[in-house]
Amino acid sequence: MTKSSFTLLQGSIPLLISMPHNGEGVPLNIQKKMTAIGLSVQDTDWYMDRLYDFAKEMGAYILMPRYNRYVIDLNRDPTGVNLYPGSDTTELCPTTSFESMPLYQSGKAPDEEEIQQRVELYWQPYHQAISDTLSEIKQQFGKAVMLEAHSIASHVPRFFEGKLPDFNFGTNDGVSCAKELINNVEAIDFANFSQVTNGRFKGGYITRAYADVDANVHTLQLELSQATYMDEEMLTYDEGKAATVKPVLAAMVNAMAKFASAPS
Repeated sequence: MTKSSFTLLQGSIPLLISMPHNGEGVPLNIQKKMTAIGLSVQDTDWYMDRLYDFAKEMGAYILMPRYNRYVIDLNRDPTGVNLYPGSDTTELCPTTSFESMPLYQSGKAPDEEEIQQRVELYWQPYHQAISDTLSEIKQQFGKAVMLEAHSIASHVPRFFEGKLPDFNFGTNDGVSCAKELINNVEAIDFANFSQVTNGRFKGGYITRAYADVDANVHTLQLELSQATYMDEEMLTYDEGKAATVKPVLAAMVNAMAKFASAPS
C-alpha cells in the first residue's frame, strides 16, 4: 500500500519493521526555504530498505516514509518533549543538522503553525499506519512485534563521545519488550561486530509509545552504525560491508520472528 507520505508492504508474519528515517524526499515548498545542508538530507538513515531487503521474503510487514527526517522527525513526540532529558537532541522539525549546521535560510525555519501542518500531513499518517498495522497483526496472530530499524554515523560528537558500537539496541530499559525477546536477539552470533543494549540509545518515541507488553505488543529499536555497511565519507552503499552485516541482521530478524510466532 502506497500513500502520499508512506509505503506499507504487507506481510504474513507478526513482525512489523518500521524505518522512520529512511525517506529522502523534501516537498518543493520546504526545499525553497532550506540551506544546501538541508537539501543534502545528510542525516538520513541511508539505504535501510536495501539493507533489509531480505525481510520482505521472510514475510515481515515493512513501513517506510516518503519524506526525510528534516521535514519532520517521525520518531519524536509530537509535543516536542525531549526523550533524553539533559541531552542534546534535534527537534520534531529539525532546524540544525547533526553537525549543528542550519537547515534553513535565515528567518525561514518553520513556525508553530507550519510545524502543526507537518504533523497533520506527515507525522499523523505514518503513526496511524503503525497503529493500524500493529492492531491488524495482533488481531490475526495474538501477538505483535515491531522492529524500529535505524542507522547513524559511527561518529557524531554532538550526541556521543568516540565511536558508536555497531549494534545499539533499545528497549526503554527493559520496558518495551519481553526479556525473552531481547535475550534471543542478544544470543545471536554478532561475529566481529560490537553490540550494546540500552546504551546511548534506549529507544525513541515510536519504541516507547507503541509498546504494551501486557497486551503482547513488543517493540525493539536497533540503531546500526553506518560504518557497518557504508562508505561514511561518500555516503555510498558498500556491497562488501553489507554482505558481512546482512547475515547478522537476518539472524536478528529471524530471532524476532520466531518470538513473534511462538505461542504466548
